Amino acid sequence: MTVLSVDSCLRMNRNKRVRTRVDQVEVERRLEQFEATCRDAGVRLTPQRLEIFREVAASLDHPDAEAVFRRVHVRMPTVSLDTVYRTLWLLNDLRLIAALGPRRESVHFDANLRPHRHYVCMRCGMTRDIEGVEVNVSAIPEAVQEFGSVITTQVEVQGTCRTCSRKPPARSGHKGTKE
Repeated sequence: MTVLSVDSCLRMNRNKRVRTRVDQVEVERRLEQFEATCRDAGVRLTPQRLEIFREVAASLDHPDAEAVFRRVHVRMPTVSLDTVYRTLWLLNDLRLIAALGPRRESVHFDANLRPHRHYVCMRCGMTRDIEGVEVNVSAIPEAVQEFGSVITTQVEVQGTCRTCSRKPPARSGHKGTKE
């Protein structure tokens, strides 16, 4: 199995400017897909749902529900955290976004549904896409068929990001740890 270090992933993009938002053409494509999927599923296109999806669709940082709430709340002060959570899970159920990470912790959301991998810092939770990088993934064992059908798979490369590498380790139980 190939293990990629943070440094090797970052070296691949060293000369590229790091983007924080998805380009507008891709955001528009995702919004068109959102509208079509909602129409087909009979789901109302409310202004709150549109803004919540737009925030996830335009973000490269795989925000969790609280981050989506903070960002949308600036533009739409009447939106509640409960509405954000319910909308994110609805979007996940409609397969317009993917929930990343275990449900017992802060779940992050990703509107990039094209095949790709994720790098996750195990200390701070920072999550980034790894595009065009081969990660050796074993085929899904036939035994999985006994459990049911496979809809999708996710590959997560875990490590410690550069920022966290420079900090002393957090004490057990610290809010920022993912232990």
